[in-house]
Amino acid sequence: MERDVKENIYEKLSKKYGMSIAQAKANTQNMVQMATEAGLEYHMDSLILTNTFDAHRLTMFAKSQGLMKEMTERILRAHFTESKHIGDHETLTELAVEVGLDRRDVEKMLASDEMADAVRADEQTARQYNITGVPFYLINKKYALTGAQPTDVFVQALNKIIAEDKITMLNDKDGMICDNDGCEIPEK
Repeated sequence: MERDVKENIYEKLSKKYGMSIAQAKANTQNMVQMATEAGLEYHMDSLILTNTFDAHRLTMFAKSQGLMKEMTERILRAHFTESKHIGDHETLTELAVEVGLDRRDVEKMLASDEMADAVRADEQTARQYNITGVPFYLINKKYALTGAQPTDVFVQALNKIIAEDKITMLNDKDGMICDNDGCEIPEK
């Protein structure tokens, strides 16, 4: 996607998925409702669409400084709640400073192509898992859930995964038992 997008979210979704603007608004409203139920406030009518590659690079940079979670949450709040332009370097720099990153280091990183390889590696991993959109949840590198889903879908999926991934003992319990204090040899 380009850095400065002229269309709004509804127009982009309508074009991408071949749906009407009304359908795009309805689908987006479902996501907004789920966000609200999770305690988040989304403002899709004023959301600024942009290329997020530099925001991802900043997140990787923050990861190298131990602040990935904080940076990710700040960028998401800026984008979805505050309708900030997260493709803009000045905006990204201000957000980074808010979470404790050094202004000069962030400006230098954004002016370069630093962290681009890390983001490209993530993109490659996404292609390997056939990830084409967000949200995307990958569990145990084996199970995937796509799209914004209600809580009960996650509960059902996790219960299924737990049931399928239970450890099955292939031998009986008459073998040696070991723990941090050593091994106990069973009496026969």
